[in-house]
Amino acid sequence: MNDGSRYGEVRRFLSFLSHERNYSAHTVTAYETDIAQFHDFLEKRFGLTEIDYGAIDRGAIREYLGACYNEGLTKKSVARKLAALRSFFKFLARNGSIDANPASAVASPRLPKKLPTFIEEESISQMMELPDRTTLEGLRDRAILELFYGSGLRLSELVNADIGNLDMSAGTIKVLGKGRKQRIVPFGGSAKKALAEYMRARVGVNGSSAVFVTPKGNRLYSRGVYRIVNTYIARVSEIEKKSPHVLRHSFATHMLNHGADLRAVKELLGHESLATTQLYTHVTLDRLKEVYRQAHPKA
Repeated sequence: MNDGSRYGEVRRFLSFLSHERNYSAHTVTAYETDIAQFHDFLEKRFGLTEIDYGAIDRGAIREYLGACYNEGLTKKSVARKLAALRSFFKFLARNGSIDANPASAVASPRLPKKLPTFIEEESISQMMELPDRTTLEGLRDRAILELFYGSGLRLSELVNADIGNLDMSAGTIKVLGKGRKQRIVPFGGSAKKALAEYMRARVGVNGSSAVFVTPKGNRLYSRGVYRIVNTYIARVSEIEKKSPHVLRHSFATHMLNHGADLRAVKELLGHESLATTQLYTHVTLDRLKEVYRQAHPKA
């Protein structure tokens, strides 16, 4: 992307994703890579040195996706690249840079529904006892784990949380979710106790406004939190993916297992669509079927 005006459009789009849509840095980087690869394809396939976005049609996009398949990319990877292009061209159309979004008419690959991965309640309880609560870092780690599991926060929501977002007396935290939508999320007694212990212990650490900080007092960012959570999950579970999102999945699954209303869980998670939350009902239904098979004499 060496053309200045062209890169300007991409830069504005990426800035929009970061500051207006509140996308994670990882997602923004992935979108930037996908758009750059589309540009490379157009340059090699059509010999373009300058790209007129308004002249790109759905045929060119389909041909690009075909080239991705030929390179051995999976359906999931191709679907993500198409999603990046749809989002980019939608941004250009809204800003009046092009008349219409050519990617909107391109069908996305059909992907199998992947059920959320979660940890059993017993393993969650075991994990919460692992951090060394005689140290500041151990208290911090315990508070991180408890808050993830006790509220269902996204990784970006937790790392961006400031002390002013916490209402310890009410047991709530104000977060900025996807689309820069604010919501107030409750957390339970275990998370409240862990947070209180951590906040008392970190008195004297420099004046960072962040809830979770490094030993030097700097905000703890996504990579550090991911590494912390990965380490503790690995000690209690053999699941393949050991990310903070697993604790979010566990929060939702366990809530539904104990009879929570689906729409209430949707609001707690900050989902835009109920269909997204309904994925968790498949998990709980599978669990009920297994219990039935094991317990019913005529199963």
